[in-house]
Amino acid sequence: MKFEKDETFFTGRLKSVGFAAKGAFKLITTEHSVMAQSSLAIIMSVAGYYFQISKEEWMFQIFAFGLVLSIEGLNTAVEKIADFVHPDFHERIGFIKDIAAGAVFFAAITAMVIGGFIYLPRLV
Repeated sequence: MKFEKDETFFTGRLKSVGFAAKGAFKLITTEHSVMAQSSLAIIMSVAGYYFQISKEEWMFQIFAFGLVLSIEGLNTAVEKIADFVHPDFHERIGFIKDIAAGAVFFAAITAMVIGGFIYLPRLV
């Protein structure tokens, strides 16, 4: 298969956005962890409206959603590539997958801390 580069800036960007949207849709509809995290993002958005959080708090909350979902997408990509390259269990592949999952863990902890700063004062 020959690689054909789109030489025009505008149509190239449109194609890129299309591929990105397709990837986001696949991520949300096929990965259970992303489904769970997207559901939490919706629940926290409803909570944001209920508690009438400030514009700054919305910015932090949206940043946290984006951070977790982005890192989860990268983690999923690493796992899919690793499984493709070496479908059977391999210690080094497991190590790589654990590191990618650790990145999601850091993002999730960050999101929980942000959520705590926003919502704990309203709940206590």
